[in-house]
Amino acid sequence: MNDTINTAAINAGRLNSRVLSASSLSSDDVYNPKGEKLGNIKELMLNIENGKVCYAVLSFGGFLSLGEKLFAVPWSALKVDTVNKRFVMDTNEERLKNAPGFDPDNWPNMADATWEKNVHAYYGTSY
Repeated sequence: MNDTINTAAINAGRLNSRVLSASSLSSDDVYNPKGEKLGNIKELMLNIENGKVCYAVLSFGGFLSLGEKLFAVPWSALKVDTVNKRFVMDTNEERLKNAPGFDPDNWPNMADATWEKNVHAYYGTSY
């Protein structure tokens, strides 16, 4: 069996597939509907009990990872733009600046029900 990942095949499949590898989504940019860049995806957080993506960890602000803030954005708040190979989130930069975020060295307990409820309430998504 070949252990080499064929990234060209993964990227070509993005336009025609509803199943994508997590690694192909990492570092994808996130824009709002107005075309303003909001940040990029750092991680995808999975529910290990049901195998579904719960959150995309979005990096916003900073320069070369200095001063950046991370946000756990509910997966349902994001839409995949396969043509432009990016995500779209219906928010603006100011609202994102005020969103509940965290320091890259101090992640929240994403299994905490209160934390989860607050994040979903902020983005207007159900959990």
